[in-house]
Amino acid sequence: MPNPVVSSNQEIEIRISDWLLKQYNLSIADLSRLVEQQSISLPAGLLSNQLEQANVRFDQKNSNEQQFKDSIIKSSQLGTQLYLGDIAEIQQQFTLAEDKILFNGERAALLEISKNYNQDSLKVRNVIQSLLDKEIKMAPEGLSLTMTQDVSVNIKERLRILISNGLQGLILVFLVMWAFFNIRFSFWVAMGLPVSFLSSIFVMHLLGYTINMMTMVGLIVAIGLLMDDSLVIAENVAAKRQKGLSAVDASIQGTKEVLPGVLSSFATTMIIIGPLMFLSGKMGDVLRYIPIILLMTLLVSLIEAFFILPSHLAHCDLNAKPNKVRAVFMNAFERLRDKVMIPISSKAMKSPYLSLGTLFMLVLISTATIPSGLLKFKAMPSLESDVLQARIFLPQGSLLTQTEDAVTKVTDALFEINDEYQKRFPDSAPLVSSHSVLYNVNIDAQESGPHLATVSADLLAAQYRQVSIKQLIQDWKKKVGPIADVIALNFTDKERGIAGNAVDIRIQGNSLQDMKQVSWSLQKWLKQYDGIYNLSDDLHYGRNEFSISLKDNAGVLGVNAYQVSSTLRSALKGSTNLNVQQNGETIDIAVRVDEFTQNASLQDLQDLAVTASNGRLIPLSSVAEFEQTRAFSRIQRVNGVNTITVKANIDTNIANAREIMQKFNSDFVKETKQKHPEISFISQGQDKESADTGTSLVQFFTIGIIGIYLILTFLFKSYVQPIAVMLAIPMGWIGVVWGHMALGLDLTIPSLVGFATLAGIVVNDNILLVNFVKENINKEPNLILACIHAVKARFRAIFITSLTTLAGLLPLLSESSTQAQFLIPLVASIAFGLIATTLLASIVVPCVLMILHDMGLFHSQSENAEIYPR
Repeated sequence: MPNPVVSSNQEIEIRISDWLLKQYNLSIADLSRLVEQQSISLPAGLLSNQLEQANVRFDQKNSNEQQFKDSIIKSSQLGTQLYLGDIAEIQQQFTLAEDKILFNGERAALLEISKNYNQDSLKVRNVIQSLLDKEIKMAPEGLSLTMTQDVSVNIKERLRILISNGLQGLILVFLVMWAFFNIRFSFWVAMGLPVSFLSSIFVMHLLGYTINMMTMVGLIVAIGLLMDDSLVIAENVAAKRQKGLSAVDASIQGTKEVLPGVLSSFATTMIIIGPLMFLSGKMGDVLRYIPIILLMTLLVSLIEAFFILPSHLAHCDLNAKPNKVRAVFMNAFERLRDKVMIPISSKAMKSPYLSLGTLFMLVLISTATIPSGLLKFKAMPSLESDVLQARIFLPQGSLLTQTEDAVTKVTDALFEINDEYQKRFPDSAPLVSSHSVLYNVNIDAQESGPHLATVSADLLAAQYRQVSIKQLIQDWKKKVGPIADVIALNFTDKERGIAGNAVDIRIQGNSLQDMKQVSWSLQKWLKQYDGIYNLSDDLHYGRNEFSISLKDNAGVLGVNAYQVSSTLRSALKGSTNLNVQQNGETIDIAVRVDEFTQNASLQDLQDLAVTASNGRLIPLSSVAEFEQTRAFSRIQRVNGVNTITVKANIDTNIANAREIMQKFNSDFVKETKQKHPEISFISQGQDKESADTGTSLVQFFTIGIIGIYLILTFLFKSYVQPIAVMLAIPMGWIGVVWGHMALGLDLTIPSLVGFATLAGIVVNDNILLVNFVKENINKEPNLILACIHAVKARFRAIFITSLTTLAGLLPLLSESSTQAQFLIPLVASIAFGLIATTLLASIVVPCVLMILHDMGLFHSQSENAEIYPR
């Protein structure tokens, strides 16, 4: 849908000096009336005779500058005539001079194009580009057409990530499988990824989902998680083959043996991921697509794993002689299992209470990194933008020339930064590809006028840029330095975040003066923190205002309120009832006093002439009183209450919004309440969005944990054995925390969504491990040996599934694209959480079972079962 953003409407301005008006005994209202009377097109009626009827119209409608110049204003009895062009300056111009756009320093018009829900963004973009190419060929000399701020680039980038990471993940999964099995066996297992992936896209189409910005996020994350079920089945089938079963029998028995565990694993994953579809808040509205797409892909992969994969494995031969590389890898893996993991697990089982206590101490230490400040929390990860903006806000009443001076200083600093970047990185493309200036525009100000402007720069894409957007913001701010009389000069990227401003505090009360004083105090308090920038509020004083009212003697002099108001309106606004049509556009006619268009003063206003009823010109000061006032330009009310909003951005490399808001609530609010008890504060920033989404995340995560426990009680037919499986979740938290710290990432809401997703995945390996222990203990007379045999039998499956999942996620962790920055904290939670649970699963499960046996809550069907081997 095209939305033109161009300059204001045009008008024909008739401007005359006040002294000339008085010379010809005219007021500005008289001249406006004379101009209207000399430009008339009016039907007079019908002219009829015996033969026909004809229309009669009086037609003396002026339609351009020259015709108005030739318009006769006065005629004398001697035949002399006074033309409008003799006493007035007439020109066609834009109504509002501040309504203008500059693109790369030249006058421009913008056409903003959006699409509806059902249209394909990339197809729309291609159509626009084709049309643009055609128009460029036909455009007259001196006119250029340029596409700027094309957000479809983001869609292309995510599609690239989806395809490239899918291919990389597929290759890495195949290589991991090849390290354990032969090439044919590995091929059919790896084929589960593209089959499941494409099937998921087909299911999305059936359910009405499109491939958009957020569903692609879900698909990208799913790349690393699709192989779990297939790998568990394939590994167990391979184990049966190695025991001597035929290919068909091994496929059937291997699949049937893990069927309950795999179904339970899928059920536990679904029960904890499913509720995340109902996350609340703005962030929840976006993040909920991730669990929806994950459930679709996991369900499809489950069908592929049970109905397609076993038939392929039944025709695969595992007896092929392994190559030397695979032999080396298998020897290394067996040494890791037999010489490292099993001895560690055995020692841990001999002191289960100490082992679990140590692990839980590690969980507590990991959690303590957050309140200690070692690991900071913020709502959303910092995203690299490709658009940089400076938003200029001068006091109301400032002239356009003052705003233009500020814009010049800002753009000069931008060019300096671009030149310095070129010198530092001579082989790089220019940092600034294009820049635009929009006067009368500032989305932070929520008002309009010549005192506003926005300078916007299109930057080199982040993956090719050598400097971060945060650094460029600080550099630009330093280059510009202070500008006189500026209320706010905000340097920022073009926000794409959904978490809101880092600081967004509403101050509410009755007295605007008290609220403004509190706002100043709050801004002064916030300035004490390094990293706070773009600090401002939305309550500003407006222009000076002259209130004019009639004196008591005005009626005696033959002047009424209508005459004064129409004279003032004609002198200042210059509106008339006339307009003309030019090329389909309506052009207004304005008559103004010359002095009021450039250097007006209160004295000029007082000397303005008003025509009395007897035709005499009377100075306005003789019949009117003047009072000068100044009020707030705009008063915001929320739910009927006066409200000031204080906003600021935070450099997350220096400060943390969560810590600042905690200090605000504990210190500033408490002190302010003592001085101004009627003032209240409401936060609308990232802390509120984090609280909304975070609260619903905790609620649904709790529901998921309860659901997992109930499913496991049915599977194990025990109320205590599920504990051995569910303790994998806090072990995963260890990996999440230390993984974020290792990568230098802050903990974010996507990180917590990743942890919740991880919780539905990590229980899978432990379910099968507990099942194998229960099977072994019915054959083995002591518990430690049963656990050791189970760990030895299942470690390869746990290792392979975790390694392939990591292989699928690894390309994302190393992705430098701006579109991947949103995903990296989420993927880091899953990847590092999996590493922790893989290493600790063989310790946690046996130790929990040992403790349960010690408490008499875990029994073998064998009456002679022992805990320790003799």
